[in-house]
Amino acid sequence: MIKEVLLPEVSENIESGDVVKVLVKVGDVIKADQPVIELETDKAVFEVPSTESGEVKELNVKEGEKIKIGQVILKVESNGTAGTTEKKDEKEQLTSSEISTTIPQVKKEETAVLESPEPVIEKVLEISKPAEIVQSATVSAPASPSVRRLARELGVDIALVRGGGTSGRITEDDVKLHVKERMSAGASASTITSQKPLPDFSKWGKVRIEPMSKVRSITADSMTYAWSTIPMVTQFDKADITSLEEFRKKYSGEVEKAGGKLTVTSILTAVSALALKEFPNFNTSIDLARREIVFKEYCNIGIAVDTDRGLLVPVVKNADSKSITEISVEISELAEKARMKKITPDEMDGGNFTISNLGGIGGTGFTPIVYSPQVAIMGVSRSSWEPVYIGEKFLPKLMLPLSLTYDHRIIDGAAAARFLRWICNALENPLSIFL
Repeated sequence: MIKEVLLPEVSENIESGDVVKVLVKVGDVIKADQPVIELETDKAVFEVPSTESGEVKELNVKEGEKIKIGQVILKVESNGTAGTTEKKDEKEQLTSSEISTTIPQVKKEETAVLESPEPVIEKVLEISKPAEIVQSATVSAPASPSVRRLARELGVDIALVRGGGTSGRITEDDVKLHVKERMSAGASASTITSQKPLPDFSKWGKVRIEPMSKVRSITADSMTYAWSTIPMVTQFDKADITSLEEFRKKYSGEVEKAGGKLTVTSILTAVSALALKEFPNFNTSIDLARREIVFKEYCNIGIAVDTDRGLLVPVVKNADSKSITEISVEISELAEKARMKKITPDEMDGGNFTISNLGGIGGTGFTPIVYSPQVAIMGVSRSSWEPVYIGEKFLPKLMLPLSLTYDHRIIDGAAAARFLRWICNALENPLSIFL
């Protein structure tokens, strides 16, 4: 029996993608859930699994081709029953996997005081039971990826465009009309981004031109939009993580047994989730057109991951309800999926606050750019031993440089200083926070 494998719906508002690589060929015997193509969308590059088992009889796509949701990827010959059964079983397995990855596990290791009682330490590290989580529903503007791309290129917030299509769907003409209306109304120049033509560099020597990858193109658009529309300020501070590092080394083995790594990033993820509860203004988004502030009652933390395709930001969902161990395991899984091109758009959506850790590479500090529509991002640089004057003498302390870039429209300088100092205090006195 010949069966078709179609491109499934991969995420909300994504209608098509580019085939980066075809992973199978005619004559291959494949199983349900086996990756058959690599697909690049506006949000990520990931592998698309087969929904059927059998021998590949026909390939209906090729590398570099743009395909739409529901389009036939390939055709397989199966016995008519095994494929369906495997598909059902593997869908159930996928559901279980998705459930497990939506409960990322983070470690609270680095933040404990070494002389604290062992039972308390064990309580901090134990994997918490999944709690009932209520997430706020967000409504996305109905528009295709190409329309969203046009809006980004023109520096337009798609949520502010009135849709003239069926059921209020936004078209390219709607975006262009919105730009014309804003320009005719004397809109601020910051709402439209543009670039002067480049000179002919070949006049001075040999050049090579390469098209931007989709990930790099989207990064360029989003960073340009954020830089041109958000008034940003960066606050700097340092945390004494001497005791934290001793704790991290002592208990990292326990977290590794659970499948994760006890790192500064995983600890900061847990601490940041608590900080967002303490400082709700940092867990917001601004609707400037309506003069409204959206306060979020959930804490999703984005973790910037360096990949060979560019910067990707997987999101640890509901980090405030998870233990350090849970967060640590989830970060390890998400980072690996991002590097192996298995991360899905849904796993990169919904972040409230982002952490960018460059400590493994080097540097003493940097000013990260806020990822709109978030209002703050934290940068982490390499820790180093420094002489710190305590009492009447200098003592060697392991100091961690932190930077916090924030949207000055909603966050004042004093609030930013308190937020970052709160995080530093949590790293220096972790048990006082987690207990």
